[in-house]
Order: sequence, then structure tokens, then C-alpha cells
Amino acid sequence: MKRLIVGMSGASGQIYGIRLLQALRAAGDVETHLVLSQAARVTIVQETDWTPRGIEALADVVYRPGDIGAAIASGSFVTAGMIVAPCSIKSLSAIAHSYTDDLLARAADVQLKEGRPVLLMVRETPLHAGHLELMLQAARIGCVIFPPVPAFYGRPQTLDDIVAGTVGRVLARIGLDNELYHRWAGVQPARE
Repeated sequence: MKRLIVGMSGASGQIYGIRLLQALRAAGDVETHLVLSQAARVTIVQETDWTPRGIEALADVVYRPGDIGAAIASGSFVTAGMIVAPCSIKSLSAIAHSYTDDLLARAADVQLKEGRPVLLMVRETPLHAGHLELMLQAARIGCVIFPPVPAFYGRPQTLDDIVAGTVGRVLARIGLDNELYHRWAGVQPARE
């Protein structure tokens, strides 16, 4: 069974982390290790009908942000990588600068030093030059910058279609096959 670390920081877009955990639970072949930041706990209540405890129940293992002795704080704990969904600018900055003052940033740093994928679903708009420089720095050290930008060629009909499509693409990018997103099949003939 593969292990995957999921970090949820305080940015808007908590539904992405929730849907990611639901998809991984449904897949059944991935052990999820969750770090939920303190800011995420606040944002979850503002944006969704979920509680932090309910989200934690979707994960196999849950860690507190201050648990620097956690298994995921060590490179000897082998995983398939890490997804931060959503990723706040604060978490992006910590990861980009290897400022590992909490477990979310430490776990990402460990994945990077071990050569494992780290996908950051950066959720902020508009972006100023400082945000863009942070994303570039994170990309330079090995992160995949994966803002939750919807793809419309699959003709999503609902908000859940958009969220699922983005989560499906994130899972595919980290190497987990799934049916959540529409695969591009080339340009279709124009209707007359």
C-alpha cells in the first residue's frame, strides 16, 4: 500500500483537500497521512459544512502541526509524496524557504530532500510579484505548482465536477490513476 501525505493549510478552497481525502479513501490502496493547520481548522468551518474532526476521520493517520517527532518528519518514512490542498501563501513561503517551523512545512521539506513529489495547490488571487517569486523558488527546489484552475473542455456541469476534475488531475500528476477528470481526446469536430 502506498502512503501519501496530505497537508491542508488555511487558504480558501478547503473543499479541494476534503475531496482529495474522499477520493483517496474510496481508492482503498493509499494510506493517507494528514496535517491540518490551525488556520485550516478555521477556514473549514467558514467554507464548508464539515468539521475538522470529520475531515480527520477521512485520513488513516492524523498529525498535529506541532508534532515535530511525527513519522512524516523523517525521510526514512517512505511515501509516494505530498499534496498540499489548499496551499496558502504562508505555507508556500515556508516550503520555498525550507522554513520548517511546523509539521506541514517539515514534511514537505523531507519529501523534497528525498526526491519525492510535492504538489502545492496554491490558492490565491490576484498574485503579486512576491507570490510569483515564491512559486518560482518552490519550483526550483522541486515542487510542482498546481493551482486549482478548472479545465472546461470536459464541460463540467456542477461545482463538484470542477472540484473533482482538479483533484483527479492532481492525483494523476502524483502518479495515482483515477477516473475523476476528463482526459483530453483531441479537438472534436465543430457542430454545424
